[in-house]
Amino acid sequence: MCRIAGIVHRYQTPSEADIMRMRDAMQRGGPDDAGIYVNNTHHMALGHRRLSLLDLSPAGHQPMFSTDGKLVLVFNGEIYNFRELRTTLQTMGYAFHTGTDTEVILYAYQAWGNDCWAKLEGMFALAVVDFNTQNLVLVRDHAGIKPLYYSISDEQLVFASEIRAFKALQPQWPENADWRKYFLLYGHLPEPVTTLTNVIPLAKGSYLTYHWPSATQILQRYHTRYYLYTQYNREAAVAEVRSALTRAVERHLVADAPVGLFLSGGIDSSILTLLAQPVLHHRLKTLSIVFDETAFSEKQYQDIIIQKTGAHHRSFVISQNDFQESLPDILQAMDQPSTDGINSYFISKKAKEYGLTAVLSGIGADELFGGYPSFHRSNMMDAALHTPKWMLALTGLLGKGKFKRFAFLQFKSVLGYYLFNRGFFIPAQVAQLLDCTEKEVIDCIHRFTVPPFTQYLDDGEKVSYAETNWYMQNQLLKDTDYMSMWHSVEVRVPFLDKPLMDLVYGIAPEIRYSRQQSKALLIDAFKDVLPQAIWDRPKQGFVFPFGDWMAQMALHYNDTTLKAMQQQLLRHRLHWSHFWAYFLAGPSVMASAF
Repeated sequence: MCRIAGIVHRYQTPSEADIMRMRDAMQRGGPDDAGIYVNNTHHMALGHRRLSLLDLSPAGHQPMFSTDGKLVLVFNGEIYNFRELRTTLQTMGYAFHTGTDTEVILYAYQAWGNDCWAKLEGMFALAVVDFNTQNLVLVRDHAGIKPLYYSISDEQLVFASEIRAFKALQPQWPENADWRKYFLLYGHLPEPVTTLTNVIPLAKGSYLTYHWPSATQILQRYHTRYYLYTQYNREAAVAEVRSALTRAVERHLVADAPVGLFLSGGIDSSILTLLAQPVLHHRLKTLSIVFDETAFSEKQYQDIIIQKTGAHHRSFVISQNDFQESLPDILQAMDQPSTDGINSYFISKKAKEYGLTAVLSGIGADELFGGYPSFHRSNMMDAALHTPKWMLALTGLLGKGKFKRFAFLQFKSVLGYYLFNRGFFIPAQVAQLLDCTEKEVIDCIHRFTVPPFTQYLDDGEKVSYAETNWYMQNQLLKDTDYMSMWHSVEVRVPFLDKPLMDLVYGIAPEIRYSRQQSKALLIDAFKDVLPQAIWDRPKQGFVFPFGDWMAQMALHYNDTTLKAMQQQLLRHRLHWSHFWAYFLAGPSVMASAF
């Protein structure tokens, strides 16, 4: 796992100082090695920082060059099928000099050109300079697990793994004037929105070809997820899911550095731990976060899996004092504002203390198999379609508390339903908090075009689409990436393994989802090994006692709204995430962190 950056200018060569500022702004994500490449003829510079997991020797140094010097690569991520690809390339006459997956990508591109991206199975963001075609190609994985941001102007293309790198290059980079509106609506910044003007993420499953002599660009998809159902037999689907996830875990455990697992005690992390045990045996290490506040503890469920697998387990106690002391570092780690991520900060910090370089996480299971409460409320979408928009909008004015959220249903689409479930402040509230018009806020919502095909999806598929493409994509994966890399830890997500995702999306929705039992298909695939006490209980997300902690935070800002919200927290009349959202986006000095 690494961090990458680059600058391609039309008229002048970027300085070493420029690329090193960008690169080293992200040094926490790559502490093991650093490299740069500056080409004066073609006015370009590349930077790389390395977190070593495969072939820990200096042979994995980047930027990496092809033997003929015609290709240069900087790469962030892991390719889980690199061994199979290397074998294929060897039969084609390619010779390898390292044990890295980086070298496999380099020669896969040399052999197959842009057709190679569809052959890669893993999580990755990369840039390859091709002097044969005078193209720079930026590529991002099928699920958008790893981040890659870029900015194109008349004079240059700039790219990096984190937004902070752009500000390191140009401290006065113009701010996106609308980011606070989006943030207070969603609780995160939905792609392609960032806090900076003209800096956007590369879309998942796509590659951007930039021809530097002409400064022209082409954005193309190499992976599109279709809803083409091929599996209507439930028994067969159960067997296929079990096989695919078992294989995914095996591949995600391949590393030359210590690998462990987050064990929350829930269904997803428990299954991953059970699958990891036959692979790691006595090397199986798990960790969890526990609290003095027993209402948030899942220790009893963690203990069941620990006893069943014999895992070497560490539980780390996080207190209110830990939160208060870590707050400045949490804000510094947060590359983009989010109402989540603090939990990922602490679990990643403790994983590093535990001596782990990579950990497996259960992200993706709820989205793929119907694990969220939103799946059980999907019939409300149909009801909203038959309710007049003016009536739904009126709930924002007359409703109280959670009832105000019905106002989001006036946007009669999957996005409206998503905001009803996951949205934070309704447009009227955002306008009041930011002193702008409600129309300006609503315009931000209308700028997102929801694909027309979503209206024809099964109800469960609609919810899965929303949870996958907004909540998981823009919050869970993004937060997990920058918080883990801040602590120089890689998080791997087996549920988003490409073959597994392709399999699951081919399963008919009546088999894939169940209104009676959340994640029923996944549970049935492992019911013979997964203890009933784990799957037959109410869902409890990975949550901290943030409400109580934030209610007692010392505030040093002259912001009456923030102080009033804290009083509501003390009286349990406001969810902590709404307080945190305004804390990050309001007029206080905290907003300057972004």
